[in-house]
Amino acid sequence: MRVLVCPDKFKGSLSAAEAADAIATGLKAAGADVDIAPIADGGEGTLDALVAAVGGGVMGVIARGPLGVPVRAHVALLSDNSAVVELSQASGLRLVAERERDPMRATTVGTGEMMKAALARRPARLLVAIGGSATVDGGTGLARALGLRFLDESGNDVAEGGEGLERITAIDNARLDPRMIATPMIVASDVMSPLIGPDGAARVYGPQKGATAAMVPILERGLEVLGNRIEADLHVNVFERAGAGAAGGAGAMLIGLGGDLRSGAEVVCEAVGFAERVKEAHLVVTGEGRLDRSTLAGKGPAVVARLAAEAGVPCVAFVGQVEDGLESPFDEVRTLAEYSGSVEEATARARQGLQALAARLVSNRRRA
Repeated sequence: MRVLVCPDKFKGSLSAAEAADAIATGLKAAGADVDIAPIADGGEGTLDALVAAVGGGVMGVIARGPLGVPVRAHVALLSDNSAVVELSQASGLRLVAERERDPMRATTVGTGEMMKAALARRPARLLVAIGGSATVDGGTGLARALGLRFLDESGNDVAEGGEGLERITAIDNARLDPRMIATPMIVASDVMSPLIGPDGAARVYGPQKGATAAMVPILERGLEVLGNRIEADLHVNVFERAGAGAAGGAGAMLIGLGGDLRSGAEVVCEAVGFAERVKEAHLVVTGEGRLDRSTLAGKGPAVVARLAAEAGVPCVAFVGQVEDGLESPFDEVRTLAEYSGSVEEATARARQGLQALAARLVSNRRRA
């Protein structure tokens, strides 16, 4: 039996590569032949997945964090001469303590600084993975770092973060870094939400980033103002573009700057050569920490399940836990919580649990 192993991360327990290794160890112990291809969905771990798939290296960058504190981030330079920037490394929610989360102030400036560092290496293309942000600034921070100005009615720069969006009356792109125009850009997103509306950046994701009930309508109005200015001044309509609301509206700004926004999971699966590798497999094993409705909206495991089904190969998911009542796209789902007896134990012993589930999977299929 040949098994293609391609999990995403188990948040709080294992990276995608660590999860893949644990699953592969259990499969091999039971006598299976294994092909390992860790995946990601445009959020945290995308840079590592692409380096592992394509080859290349990383360079360190000091960039501004979401609330202004400098952080050390990494930019990848792949063997195909692509550069990869992962927004979460400089503008990620994981960088901000829960009590300090404030989308009115948080900015994506650091992501723009990483993009400039990547462009300095003159890549053939730039890939920006935008999942996991702490911001609802519409990508104005990263755009500022690249030379854009966001002006109020008096011609002054508006405040950074979500609080300044409502006051934008013009976008001045006269000083945009010319390398942005010369370099093709792919934007890898973990969600395909619209910029505004009931499923948009402010209403759905704002509260996760610290937005109070009073802040959400302010951020919503600000993103609408920004979208109108992107259309008027950058000549791109972002209101009808899926993914424009990703990363607190940074998707809209990157589309406005010429980016081709795509499903991050599909981008990574393409990079790892999933379509070719699955042809040699009898079974696909994927997984992540929690299987819920957001998984089905285009996260990595759901994309893997779809691609496996298209190839006629069964797909099994190992997950930490499953949301009740969820209609699964997988042929089989096994949970660490079920195996370990509790969510806490599953988190603490995720590696051992994945090994055991993998070994049991092979044994059960051989008996079937």
